[in-house]
Amino acid sequence: MLPAPGFHHLHLNSVDPDAAIDFYLRQFPTSSKTTWGGLPALKAMTNVLILFHRVASAPATAPQTALWHFGWHVPDTRARLETYKARPDIALLPLYTGDAGGEVFISSDTWPGTGGVLGRTQAQIAEAKAHGIPPARSGGFGYMRGPDDAIVEYAGNRPVERFNHVHLYQEDPLCAQLWYEKHLHAPLYEGYTSCAQLTEATCMVPRGPDRTWPALEPEGMFRTPSAAVEFDDVAFLWYMRQGEQPLVSTRGHVADHVALSVTDLDAWVAKLRSEGVTFLLEPYVLGATRAVMIEGPSREALELVEVK
Repeated sequence: MLPAPGFHHLHLNSVDPDAAIDFYLRQFPTSSKTTWGGLPALKAMTNVLILFHRVASAPATAPQTALWHFGWHVPDTRARLETYKARPDIALLPLYTGDAGGEVFISSDTWPGTGGVLGRTQAQIAEAKAHGIPPARSGGFGYMRGPDDAIVEYAGNRPVERFNHVHLYQEDPLCAQLWYEKHLHAPLYEGYTSCAQLTEATCMVPRGPDRTWPALEPEGMFRTPSAAVEFDDVAFLWYMRQGEQPLVSTRGHVADHVALSVTDLDAWVAKLRSEGVTFLLEPYVLGATRAVMIEGPSREALELVEVK
């Protein structure tokens, strides 16, 4: 069996790649500026790349695609929040608490999640209030609006600063888990996936009925079912889509696609073609190597880059 791909890069469209890279360097200073394949790039810890493609006008952020946001681990979330508050070029995004219009900038300033879910339903919020369950006041997650209206998460407290995840929406999260396992041999991300044995006949689990908070939207968000896989040390986390409209293709949006590295592109092409996977682009030259682009289960574009 072909080994699972590694994580290669996240590809962003930007009206000003150099300004975007400078922004991320200020917020995540362990990163560095570089180029790859002739494109300007940000190199994060553990050699993760974010590549930037210059576009003439602001890239699309709607309708919703599978690619929701991306994020870094940081050593001290609360200290980082205070740093970001002092920077006029940063637009911090409020997290709504679900309690009479309350909002915070960091999840640890409201009630902690419960039952393995990063949030609480209205009933669970009432329970937390009744039992005097306090906010953790340490760690947690927060968001900022990045260049080109990208949504960027920072979370901790973690040993080192590093790019650690891409967060997606999926039409059917557990079926997506099966798709990534079958077609890309992706390892499951521990603690975030279903413990049940899934099949194509059982993976279509309805969206949970209750919204949860904290959330970027005042009305809360649906967090069940959830699933996740990982490539190298970058997690692909996902929830079910929040709205009623199907997710659209990621191409041309601010987060255009995600790239994975493989050592034998021809073998992967043959495998994926035999399994009926949708090809968006046939093998092409990419910098000093070759690549191919396929489509994931919720129309996310996935580039396979040959790295010898």
